[in-house]
This record gives sequence, structure tokens and C-alpha cells, in this order.
Amino acid sequence: MTHLTRPGLREPVPDTPDWHVTAFLAPRPGDGDHSALDEVRALRARIVVDHGRRPAFRRADGTQADDRNLDFGAWHFLARRSPGGPPLGYVRLSTPDTGAFFRSRDFLGDQDYEKLLAAEGFPAEGVFEPSRLVVEHGARRLGLGLHLNALAIGAAHHLGARAVIGTSGTKDGQDRFHERFGFRPVRGTRRYVPQYTEDVVVMLHRVADGGGQHHDLITRLRDEFPVVAGAGARTTRVTSRGAAAPDRDTFRPVLHAAAELDALLASGAVRDIHDTIDDQLTELVRAREPACRDATEIAREKREQLAGTEPWEYGTWAWYPWSGRLVHVLPREEFRLARTGRKQLSGRRIGVLGRSDGDSVALTLAREGIGGAFKLADFGPSGLNRLRGGLHDIGVDQAVLTARQLTELDPYLDVEVERAGLSPETIERFFAGGLDLLVEGCATPWAKIAAREYARDLGIPVVMATGRGTLDVERFDREPDRPLLHGLLGDVKSVDVLELTASSRTELLRTIEDADRPQPAPGAALVGALCGEAARRILLGRPCESGRFHADLDEQLHGP
Repeated sequence: MTHLTRPGLREPVPDTPDWHVTAFLAPRPGDGDHSALDEVRALRARIVVDHGRRPAFRRADGTQADDRNLDFGAWHFLARRSPGGPPLGYVRLSTPDTGAFFRSRDFLGDQDYEKLLAAEGFPAEGVFEPSRLVVEHGARRLGLGLHLNALAIGAAHHLGARAVIGTSGTKDGQDRFHERFGFRPVRGTRRYVPQYTEDVVVMLHRVADGGGQHHDLITRLRDEFPVVAGAGARTTRVTSRGAAAPDRDTFRPVLHAAAELDALLASGAVRDIHDTIDDQLTELVRAREPACRDATEIAREKREQLAGTEPWEYGTWAWYPWSGRLVHVLPREEFRLARTGRKQLSGRRIGVLGRSDGDSVALTLAREGIGGAFKLADFGPSGLNRLRGGLHDIGVDQAVLTARQLTELDPYLDVEVERAGLSPETIERFFAGGLDLLVEGCATPWAKIAAREYARDLGIPVVMATGRGTLDVERFDREPDRPLLHGLLGDVKSVDVLELTASSRTELLRTIEDADRPQPAPGAALVGALCGEAARRILLGRPCESGRFHADLDEQLHGP
């Protein structure tokens, strides 16, 4: 049977959701070619020896050996990440024909083994035995152990098993892992085995009782077994699926505790696993104790203080469906302290309106730890001229793309997207629930004015900036009667500019902010910096008055 699979892979894996399995039924001794077993035994020995931890698997000449009589007459399953790639995992399913060599029989002794089957009501010809799962560490973190274990059990079901029996280690929770597949420990069989340096127990699976938490996976692979077996030496995808349409809508990660990951890993949806929890703990120590000379040592002590908790169990696992990444992060408050060195603004809710400028501001605020909740709108579709992402992101709503980037910076952020943009039909919904600050960077006069009308009525401060270095602050939280846009447009109302001609709209925007000119990428970065500083001052209660402020770098750097 298998070691318990643990998430925590640091290096990336190939971009494919499939495991390619080679299956073959080994002939009995003297019957046919046994060369296929050589690859099996080499993989098995290399991993089981475990860098010398189990010297019983080494020959006198130093080579590794895991030669077993159980190999003959048994089904063997080798898993690869791609056809022709190196084998990354293996499991054997011994059939009743080789029952005399079962490890569980050897462990219990012939007499006690037969008493157990009689007490359970199982004839020997209805009992199969899977081997210890052998999985490379990287593939183990991607759930290959789950697939192989379910495949072996499913194959036994297909071949007419009434029971599946085996031995399991207990040191790393392997026995609890098997319980999720419908196995139960046999009372009175647990004892220490020096060869394996741990307690071992006999586990029994009754086919009639189903497959436990992984019943559906076992059933699916049971039905796929004839295809896998029929492929012979050819590789067969055991989790094959058609190419999915691009995900253009999802922007919220799914947060998991470590104990909840089995089903996700078994689904094949995880493509990369990133576990840098040790580095994050070190950053946390540095954030709490800036003068600390050896943050790494203190972080190590913190890990030791996690009474009864493995590092992989600490914190949260965030799964990003649009990329397939699974990321291990510290608990919420510790993560934010380590990420930004501050946490006093994490309870603030910020609305962001606008296209590339709004995107730049939102990401700046998130990086700086300014705000714990964001509401985004009026961003429009992503195109090459405003794309902050890869070419594969073309066509994704810019607000959705920004929301994804926000949650990739901080999976705990509360992000909402008004996909319909800002309009007379959606504006009330956008402001529902309250905002502590509004960042406005809209491209239409109606949206600019209507947003300020709502913000003034609700006492919400507004900030706006342009790539030319103009910062615009309107403290409606302090000045409820303040003219919109500092009175630049007089007593204009949003209803007055709802249906302007193109030329009138361009002229009005030029009056406000010269927004008709395309701004280069450095301009968007400047907008983020200016709005970020104003937002921090406003939300912290520091000096930040209403007005228009200019930082014209072009003029200052041009010289006399």
C-alpha cells in the first residue's frame, strides 16, 4: 500500500492534467518474457530504499533490489506524466492465483490469515492484494498516489473481488489514508516491523461496502480498467478529458484546509503546487521583529511550536481555477503582516472605476496592503492596447483580469466585479454595501459625474490621477457640499451629459483631465503611485486636502 500523499511541491510540473498508465499482467515464473518487470523493480527499489533509510533493500554489491515472488502473475501499473516519459509511480495488484505469497498472509502467518478470511466470510479466490504504492515525491504531491490506489482497487472490483486486503504503515498516517478508500484496520494485527522502521497493520476493504470518500473515483477507474488493461504496453490516459474552453469568468480562489485537499488533487485540476511556507514564516518574523538578526532561526522555532501540526497543515491552501495553481499561504492576519508589514487598513472597502488606470491603482493598493475588499467596474474588455497580462488573456473582461491579479497577490481579498460596467441601471448596485474610498478613472463624462454624485451623497472621498502627473482629491467625507470636480464644469449633472456627441465628450474630458490622449505604461504606473499615496493618507486620517496637485515629471526633468 501507499505512503500518505502530502502537498508541498516546490518545482513546476508539466502542463497536463493527465496521468498516462501502462498496465501489464506478468506471467508466472518460466512462462514467457519477464523483461517488463525490470523497469518495475528498478523504480520500486530506487524509491523504497529511500536514500539508504531501508538498508534491507540493498544487495551486497550495492545495487538496489526489490525482487518479489508476488510480481509473477500480478497486474502491474506504471504511471507517467506524458507518453514515453520516465515512470513516476507504480502499484501492483496481486490476484488470488498468487495468494500464497500475499504480504498480509506472510505478516499474519498462514493460520491467522485463514482464520481472518473465514471470520469475514471471504473465500480465498475472492481476495486481492495491492502493493505498497511507490511514487516519486513530486508526483506524490500532485495526487498520483490517489489515482494509483483507486485504480488498483477499481481493477480488483472489476476482476470480481469480494475483498481487498493488505498491510499498511502507520507512522505517517498511511492507515488513515487507506481508510478514505473504505479500508478498516483489522483489530489485533498492529505491530512494529524493524524492516520498515514503523508499526504495520493489516487493512481490509469489503467491496460490498463501497469505496469510502473516494468511492466515485474508484468506480470511474473500475470502468476504465478494461481500457487500461487492453492497451497493454501502450500508455492510456486514466484522467483524460477534452480540452476545456478558456475560463473567462472566474476570479475568486478556492480556499482549502490541508485536510480537504484529497478530492481536489484526485480531480486532476491541479497543475502546479507552490509551497513556500518556510520562507513566508521567515518573512513574518522579519515583519514582527525588523531588528532580528536571524529570522530564519526564529522561524524554525515557530515551526517547532506548532504543536502536533505538520508545516503543510499550517495556514491555507489557495486553489486558482483559471491557472490550476495550488498555493500554500500563512493564515490571513499573519500573511498580510508578512506581505506588507502592516494590517491596519485590511478592513477598508475600496471601489475602483476605470480601465488601465484603475487596474494600476487597484494593484498598487493591494501590493501596499491598502484595503481588504475591492469592488471593480467600468474596465471594459481586455485588448492589446491595455492588456496587463499574457496574450492568452485577450478577451477576458479587464475587471475580471484585474480581480484575478488582486487575488493572486492576496487570496484573502474580498473582490467583487460589476461585469455590466457602470450605467444608470448598475450604479446603485455598485455603491450598495458602502465604500470607504472611491478611485475614479472612467473614460466617459457621465460615469465620472454620476460616480461623484453618489459619492458626495454617501460621504465617500474620491481620488483620481492622470498619467501626466495630476492628482485630484475630493474629500466628500468632510465637505458634503463641495462642487463636483472642483467646479470645473460648473453645476453640471450626470443627466446633462448622458447623451453627448463624440466631439462634445472629447472636449469635456479634456477640460477635466486630458483623458482623450492615450497614456503610456509609465503613466499608468504614476497614476497608481499618486492614488496610492492619497488613499493611504485618507484612510489613515493623515493630512490630505481636497484639490488638484501636479507632479509634472516631463516639465521638471526637461530642464530650463
